[in-house]
Amino acid sequence: MSQITCPAVSTCGTLSDYRGQELVDRALDLVGRYRPLHLSIVGGEPLVRYRELDALLPALDAMGIEVQLVTSAVRPIHGHWRKLAGLHIVVSIDGLQPDHDRRRSPATYARILENISGHQIITHCTITRQLLARPGYLSEFCEFWSARSEARKIWFSLFTPQENQLCPERLSAEDRVRAVSEIAQLRTRYAKVDMPQAVLDGFLRPPASPQECIFAQVTACISADLATTISPCQFGGRPVCSECGCIASAGLGRDRKTQACRTRPGFDHLRSLETHWGQCRCENTNKGRLAQ
Repeated sequence: MSQITCPAVSTCGTLSDYRGQELVDRALDLVGRYRPLHLSIVGGEPLVRYRELDALLPALDAMGIEVQLVTSAVRPIHGHWRKLAGLHIVVSIDGLQPDHDRRRSPATYARILENISGHQIITHCTITRQLLARPGYLSEFCEFWSARSEARKIWFSLFTPQENQLCPERLSAEDRVRAVSEIAQLRTRYAKVDMPQAVLDGFLRPPASPQECIFAQVTACISADLATTISPCQFGGRPVCSECGCIASAGLGRDRKTQACRTRPGFDHLRSLETHWGQCRCENTNKGRLAQ
């Protein structure tokens, strides 16, 4: 069995995951129990289990479940997956080529461009303090990916630190305001930048706690063993909620009456499910890296 080790996620520890038909069957059982409207498959690197995904993704599509596959595109993406109407492939990209290649090797720009050929993907970049250090950096990023026919949308998140985490990626309050201002300008210049005003407002006023975060309240995050729950949200550990940069959390916003909302018909079905696949090695940031 392969192991998943996430030092930055204290609730995760070292877990055994599955493979082959057992993984497919267990994943479908999990989906049957939670009945989500939306499923995110993240890592680590989900494409480590590309054979299992080849069986699982069509089954989920037949069930009418929207699936977001978050990958570094380190492996080829099957061409026939383009026929799956409910599949959304999100490729994590850490800035422009020199910075990305240094952080993400072997998932380099060259490999990404080769593996996404013929597909329609969403590029997702997490903004760190380093990316804001050079004026025009985010604009160059948007210009590059806007020119790529494979990219249909460009998303940004902001780096979310853990408690007591001192690292060069961490944004100051001034950095956060500047990042939001730049994104607001970029979306007027590049049509593929899909960052609604509600998301930008959410970046500036994140929930004070997981209890106030609608995304945390309606999403179940399950680790690679398909049993262990990651809490209090997808980041695990002790995220600094006042510095949250999660695009999903920002988009849904906060609700001080979330508990009351649960009494409304249908609220319990407004759930998303996130599963963590593959092998993950977390460094001193809350980003996973493919373990070779």
